[in-house]
Amino acid sequence: MATIILKSKEDIRIRRGHPWIYDNEIARVEGEPEPGGEVEVRDARGLHVGYAFFNLNSKIRARVYSRTAKKADEEFFVRAFEAAWKWRKFCFGEPAIERRLSLRLVYGEADSVPGLIVDGFVGAPVAQGGGLADGVEQADGVERAEGDIPTKSIPPLDTQGLWLSVQFLSLGVEVRKAEILKALRSVFNPDGIAERSDAPVRALEGLPESVGVLWGSVPERIVIEENGALFEIDLLGGQKTGWFLDQRANRAAAAKYVSRAQWADSPNKAIGARVLDMFCNQGGFSVLAAKAGAASVLAVDSSRDALALLRKNAALNSVSDRITIVEANAFDYLRDLEKMGQRFDLIILDPPAFAKNRAALEGARRGYKELNLRAMHLLERGGVLVTFSCSHWFSPEMFDAVLADAAFDSNRRLHILEERTQDLDHPILSGYDESRYLKCRIVQVV
Repeated sequence: MATIILKSKEDIRIRRGHPWIYDNEIARVEGEPEPGGEVEVRDARGLHVGYAFFNLNSKIRARVYSRTAKKADEEFFVRAFEAAWKWRKFCFGEPAIERRLSLRLVYGEADSVPGLIVDGFVGAPVAQGGGLADGVEQADGVERAEGDIPTKSIPPLDTQGLWLSVQFLSLGVEVRKAEILKALRSVFNPDGIAERSDAPVRALEGLPESVGVLWGSVPERIVIEENGALFEIDLLGGQKTGWFLDQRANRAAAAKYVSRAQWADSPNKAIGARVLDMFCNQGGFSVLAAKAGAASVLAVDSSRDALALLRKNAALNSVSDRITIVEANAFDYLRDLEKMGQRFDLIILDPPAFAKNRAALEGARRGYKELNLRAMHLLERGGVLVTFSCSHWFSPEMFDAVLADAAFDSNRRLHILEERTQDLDHPILSGYDESRYLKCRIVQVV
């Protein structure tokens, strides 16, 4: 096995839990590692640090996968996936899949498999022609206690399936695709596995994009259940892996503030909350807000495909009459709403990552500030803003500073209701700040 010798003190960050070794942190390489091959990592004194995948074509020259496991073979991946599954069961309960809960099953470096993302979707296939498969009913709108599992609004068990949507984002996992697929089948027993390796980060690893069915049968679209609502998702054509599982708990958290809209100084508070959902994507926030009793939801996104799915999801949940869908650029449309004198009681801002790297931080700061400033202008005093940043480069401190600046410029004050992050199936690893990427702030604007 080839060996990487680190420069002096460069091992400290790795020993504290960070899995990436950059090219400028390496003193020398002993041997000739194969592309994506295993290498041993040693510090400047020659002491063992761990084992990593090597990629000469990437600025991240090596990705640590284990302190002790020398060989990354099928047996290694089975153990890694079993450990990842154990964490999800700890967080969500033993019968998570049986409860129709779709989860991120493997989260890359945070689950000791650098560059591998596996989302598991439990649902029912959409029949050809656009209708639901037999046994799938529309959401019934019945009030349920928090934590109750809906019955009539989801497909019966015999129509359910489990499909994995997988991203191979590093060379180390790409060259071990066959072993990984075998291990996934062994641990999770899916009905099919789809590949969604169409992320731009693949280019940084010297890899082309790849999309398709890797194993079994994968329907183009399925209906999943989340937070008591039904959502049709596109496994092969939707954004990322088909659905943003990291926002599941945040969608529920945002919806609970719909019923508190009477706190706002709104002239129409007797009618019900008026909600604005910017960057609405396929309608996760919009549908739950409508089901929570919003009088109206204005859902805005620039993706025509995502909005088409939102229309279907609104219909699935019998809330189409309260959701108005607009295809538009968010920044332009926020300015238009302000000019029209529109006002809202609850605004949700879930933009894409503005900072893809450190050089983009200043532009990201301006973008986040403008979005939140305009949202504050559109909120009734006492209204609630649910706002996000999903770029790990943009730290929580930066995000809080932007919100404070926007509040100052809009002559508002913020009461912080909740500080949130991604759901627990996207584990945050100590020493690996990149695993904590999602920032959520729920504030009352007064």
